[in-house]
Amino acid sequence: MTAIEVAGLTVRLGGTLIVDGVDLDVAEGEWVTVIGPNGAGKSTALRAIAGLLPAGGTIRWHGRAIGELKRRERARTVAVMLQSPVIPPAVRVFDYVLLGRTPYVPPLGRESAADLAAADEALAALDLVPFAMRRLDTLSGGERQRVFLARALAQGAGILLLDEPTSALDIGHQQEVLELIDGLRAQRGLTVLATMHDLTTAGEYADRMVLLAGGRTVAAGTPAEVLTAGNLATYYRVKVRIVPGDHGPLVVAVRG
Repeated sequence: MTAIEVAGLTVRLGGTLIVDGVDLDVAEGEWVTVIGPNGAGKSTALRAIAGLLPAGGTIRWHGRAIGELKRRERARTVAVMLQSPVIPPAVRVFDYVLLGRTPYVPPLGRESAADLAAADEALAALDLVPFAMRRLDTLSGGERQRVFLARALAQGAGILLLDEPTSALDIGHQQEVLELIDGLRAQRGLTVLATMHDLTTAGEYADRMVLLAGGRTVAAGTPAEVLTAGNLATYYRVKVRIVPGDHGPLVVAVRG
């Protein structure tokens, strides 16, 4: 079954066409990563698919147009991790992660024991328990990135939309975070749609990839089909060598 179905997606920002007729689908339990050079429209497309930007075309989650879903139903279906989310002033890490449970809290009600347990579980999964009582604005960029992901995981949605989930993370935490996401995908049947800059890392975890350039889809398929020397020379203007890896193609930049 298709978890995400996007047809003819167009987005204009300030009168400028940023995303131009993108088609994209993600099956339940699949991991699809959108790549592309700077300014390709990756993050804009992801935000539109999340329902955070006005857009033309059709966007469906589990066969339903997102415009048909009420806010709480949307939040229970899709969790979004943005690169620079709005952070409430002086909020503690635990309280920020607990905000992921908002769709399950009745109006004028309080968080249940299950909500508190979900926040605790997300903090533990991302090695954040020692930071639980710290103010979020006192953490490093990489630590905050893990907190943002913890909130998305605490939300308990079946679809994760991740905009550069490993930005600001060192190489060790990059691998830890991606392994965690992939493990949860296997355990819970999560569907993942992500944007990423690191092409080798993207190719190691994605089942399929979509390459955007100029707001349009210029290549789509398995990592081996998309991460070719020809595609990267054409759209990234870089000379690379593609080396077969255990989990996907390795992209090595070479001097001209």
